[in-house]
Amino acid sequence: MSEVVKGGLYRHFKGMYYYVLDVATHSETGEKLVVYQKLYDGRDLYVRPLEMFCSDVDKVKYPDVKQEKRFQLMSGRDE
Repeated sequence: MSEVVKGGLYRHFKGMYYYVLDVATHSETGEKLVVYQKLYDGRDLYVRPLEMFCSDVDKVKYPDVKQEKRFQLMSGRDE
């Protein structure tokens, strides 16, 4: 399973930016959930299963997208 950086800045493959607050555990299933905040508009909070957050971009549905992962950690030097 992929690692998610708490406090990390991530770019969604569609171009918007998000801040990861934490990784939580579902109380009933034990599933790991990423808690993240969008960095635009109302700065809403979201949760998404860790496995989905770290998944690859569907290249069949989005063939022109260059980014490989759904959410990519930004190093501060990325384009």
